[in-house]
Amino acid sequence: MNAKWNYRIRRTHRFMGVLLGIQFLFWTVGGLYFSWSNMDEIHGDFQKKPTPQYRTDFDFVSPKIALVNLKNKQNIDSVLSITMIDVLGKPTYRIEYLHGGHPKMYQLADALTGILRDPLSKDESLALAKQQFNGEPIVKSIDYLTEVNGHHEYRESPLPAYAINFEHTTATTVYVSTEMGSVMKYRNTKWRIFDFLWMLHTMDYQSRDNIGNGLLRAFSIFGLLTIFSGFTLYFITFKKFK
Repeated sequence: MNAKWNYRIRRTHRFMGVLLGIQFLFWTVGGLYFSWSNMDEIHGDFQKKPTPQYRTDFDFVSPKIALVNLKNKQNIDSVLSITMIDVLGKPTYRIEYLHGGHPKMYQLADALTGILRDPLSKDESLALAKQQFNGEPIVKSIDYLTEVNGHHEYRESPLPAYAINFEHTTATTVYVSTEMGSVMKYRNTKWRIFDFLWMLHTMDYQSRDNIGNGLLRAFSIFGLLTIFSGFTLYFITFKKFK
């Protein structure tokens, strides 16, 4: 192979090597963090209290009563699920349904009477977050969320919701969905580091979770080209060092 092609291959290999080297560094750092981290700590599982259990002698009413009350309140296209949850010590039915082409909707109802109840208030959301958080958390601030962007740590989760920020060594924020009546997510410092490194790892700078995005695919192809160009350079220069 002539010197001109030799120079072109070397130059291309160096350029792609520097470009890919930066991303390989991100992948390596992220991989190290993922493999050396305790996922229970990242998800905040150690901060969650066990789900309350109810005695078998509770006089629960049929979920059908709550469903009839909901139908009297508004038209329903279909019911997706009926789940019993705990809301501050009270057994509660959560009805998940569809109506009028809207996304999933939720209705809470007392499981002992079938009477419909309003979404959680600010005080109820705060009480629920404190009830389900291990220890004696001190509240730092409370935010009411009606919309979030694709980079928010509560992205793709039910809204509206309250974000309860605690004064804690883990800087944990507990997110409570008002309509679902439940704590949805625990987000702490370790999770935020994980999320940032995951974004770099997947190269998805929009939603962070799309591992089939065009940029990642392009870098995969560039990686193969870099490897092949390296092999080519090896065979070109092999005779010189033989």
